[in-house]
Amino acid sequence: MSTPTSSYTAAAGEHETGTQPPWAGPETQKSWWSGRSGLVVPAVVAAFSTYLLVGTLTMEIPEGTDFPGPMFYPLILVVAGYVLSALLVLHYLRHPEHPEELSERTWRTHSDWSAVLWCAGGFLAFALTIELLGWILAAALLFWAVARGFGSRRPLFDISLALLVSSAIYLAFTVGLGLNLPSGLLGGGF
Repeated sequence: MSTPTSSYTAAAGEHETGTQPPWAGPETQKSWWSGRSGLVVPAVVAAFSTYLLVGTLTMEIPEGTDFPGPMFYPLILVVAGYVLSALLVLHYLRHPEHPEELSERTWRTHSDWSAVLWCAGGFLAFALTIELLGWILAAALLFWAVARGFGSRRPLFDISLALLVSSAIYLAFTVGLGLNLPSGLLGGGF
């Protein structure tokens, strides 16, 4: 059998229409799963929704709890998760994505590791310091780190806005909803 001549350009990562890249032989056949690797995402979302559903249904609810109760909002998230999973499955079944067919695309994707590190570091610092610093300071630190990761270069503005937002959330939860968030240093706890 003869193989088609390939005019594959290694620099751009493209090939002309009608030709195959060097790694694709003439006997390369696409299976049903080809282009449907995106089905992993709805599987993860459905698994998380199922975990949340089991946790919500096994939750102990005190007698005399008023509507909407502690099960209401988690159930909204469960329904939204299942609907999103179903829509994603439907999309990937109807429109499989074959990267080799996207030959007109000339750019490469990349990750901004600096942004990832700022955001992940902010979440880690928040998780490790929330008891010591309290909600207001730890959440402000998280907000500042995420803003820095997204490219903001105004640290004074960011920390001022972060303190304002975290204080408003603290007041909404403690005064408005009667829930206790850690007060840490500002509450005299340490």
